[in-house]
Amino acid sequence: MEEKEPTAPAPEGGGEAAEPVSAVQLSLEDKASGEDTERARVRAMVEAAVYITDDPLTAKQIGDALGEPIEDVQQALDSIVAEFDQPEHGLIVRQLAEGYKLGTKAEHHEAIRAFVKKLQKPLKLSMAALETLAVVAYKQPITAPEILDIRGVQGAGVLKTLLDRKLITTAGRKNVVGKPILYRTTKEFLVQFGLKNLKELPTLKEFEELARSALADLEELEPEESPEPEPLIENAPDDEEEAPPASSDD
Repeated sequence: MEEKEPTAPAPEGGGEAAEPVSAVQLSLEDKASGEDTERARVRAMVEAAVYITDDPLTAKQIGDALGEPIEDVQQALDSIVAEFDQPEHGLIVRQLAEGYKLGTKAEHHEAIRAFVKKLQKPLKLSMAALETLAVVAYKQPITAPEILDIRGVQGAGVLKTLLDRKLITTAGRKNVVGKPILYRTTKEFLVQFGLKNLKELPTLKEFEELARSALADLEELEPEESPEPEPLIENAPDDEEEAPPASSDD
């Protein structure tokens, strides 16, 4: 007996019968439904991965960890970025340090900043630390003696502070007499300053404005404890130990 193609039930009232639904059409619909379900599964895992990690993640890192093709992970990331970019979301997924990281939208920074101030004391950097960090960022890799030549003051205590905060790290030794240690910025530096890579470093003028803003925040938060213009990081070496090089008159 010849097989008949499945047909949709005839409409009530004796209307015209629906077009036959072929097995191929049904198979394609099932396949499309399955693909949608798989894409949704991968997207959900990628979104969770971006949420739970502190460091920016690349598509390859996520794909290797989840055992998913990089193309599928990248497609999921693009979808997540587009969704969180909608105005009803207070969060955004941005590219930082060559990876993806979840954060708050720029238009909400002031409100969130005020909120966080009431919760805990923020990370603080002295003007000396900011100056040294700027020198390292713009001149890296750079040695301590070279930083001294630029700033005009010893900076061992400040360098230790920046190392402890993971804003800079060592980058080998310079092939000169004494082989001094070289320093460079870290991925944490990019994250803290909201930079995708070093090409997005602000101008020196913008960095100076950032430093002044940081000091203003400290004075506002601790007017009694920090009357001086250079409040120091908690548990950091005292920058007051720095002294300018001895003059030739000594």
